[in-house]
Amino acid sequence: MYKIILSLGLFLLFSSATGTSLNGQSKIFDLGFEFQAYPTGLIPGLRLETGFADQHALHLRLGYNALDHQGYGVHEDETGGGYGFTLGYKYYFKPGFERWFLGIKNDLWWNEVDWKDGIGTSIEIAGTTNITVVQPTLEAGFAMKVGPSWFFSPSLALGYEINVQTDGEPTGEGPIVLLGFTFGKRW
Repeated sequence: MYKIILSLGLFLLFSSATGTSLNGQSKIFDLGFEFQAYPTGLIPGLRLETGFADQHALHLRLGYNALDHQGYGVHEDETGGGYGFTLGYKYYFKPGFERWFLGIKNDLWWNEVDWKDGIGTSIEIAGTTNITVVQPTLEAGFAMKVGPSWFFSPSLALGYEINVQTDGEPTGEGPIVLLGFTFGKRW
């Protein structure tokens, strides 16, 4: 799996070799820090994006999903996290890969979740579950220049978290809303 991720990252990097600047060209290459927050977690990551045609871009994010399901999980307490990646597509409404965009993306996370039930009672139990999570989402945002070669892009994503493989007790999954931003350098 890591070879696939590395191959996709290298593809994004080399496919942008002819990309240029922020002046409306049909190709770009972005490297940035992305951060997303949702009601029960935080996702920091490194994001690569490349324009492959005017107003169209692909992106790859490598990140960590830190979660605390609070009272929204299957168990009374579910905390943990894991590494994963995101593959996505964006369409910019304005040439030059600026301003409003819409996108679709899918995350894949390998999370370890520590859970507890009956907390503070004589029947308290605890365990650990390893889950593979697929998280398809729709994303909207706004990309803006910050200086000649830097950008800032706030975003809102809506989707669904699906536990596709579970090793241990079931844990929380369901609808997800993510508020985030990306800050980085554009070539």
